[in-house]
Amino acid sequence: MSESKVAVVTGASRGIGQAIAIALAKDGCQVACLASKAENAAETVRQITDEGGNAIAFGADLGEGGGIDALVSDIESQLGTPTILVNNAGLTRDTLLMRMSDEDWQRVIDVNLNGAYRMTKALLRGMMKARWGRIVSISSVVGLHGAPGQTNYAASKAALIGFTMSLAKEVGSRGITANAVAPGWIATDMTAELPEDQREHVVKLTTVGRLGEPEDISSVVRFLCSEEASFITGQAITVDGGLTL
Repeated sequence: MSESKVAVVTGASRGIGQAIAIALAKDGCQVACLASKAENAAETVRQITDEGGNAIAFGADLGEGGGIDALVSDIESQLGTPTILVNNAGLTRDTLLMRMSDEDWQRVIDVNLNGAYRMTKALLRGMMKARWGRIVSISSVVGLHGAPGQTNYAASKAALIGFTMSLAKEVGSRGITANAVAPGWIATDMTAELPEDQREHVVKLTTVGRLGEPEDISSVVRFLCSEEASFITGQAITVDGGLTL
């Protein structure tokens, strides 16, 4: 990027979020790495600073309504006004709908969807003043096609796509783009827990014959956050190795 920009990446402690934070730092961004607790993002910060980048870890429970304004003020005082936001924080609480508790439903919606709403709203004013911004929300192929046992997760990820499309129409005239990325099966701590036969089945269904890597997602996000992607907005880009063809 031609000038140092401040990027906020939620869920930056590991996996896809960690890869995104590192990729944006390599592009010259100063990165606010958010996790539920600041110490959880310490390793991401270490990897960035060891390579000469600038990153600071922040802790916040995005599923809770309070504290976001204070968090944003803290980020601005230490790094500057963010003009890039990657809504990546998310969790699963899988079970069949008939067995799902209200708490399991609400917690997934609160973190995956409401957290993105809260962070986007809090950072949007600064982007509008700058007349430049990039907002990327990490959805999922599950949000496009569904999956048994994941009605809460699928609902949150599908909603992020509608959120993104509507937001893009609201802010495009201010030089702000909003896009979603829908990963398929990615090799992270979560998929590492899959039984081997299930992993093999997923690989067989994937056209390119492998699980994705976090960097497969971060490279797309990195592009969407760049100047070169200024004419791309309101899109949900599937990155799944051909799984859903």
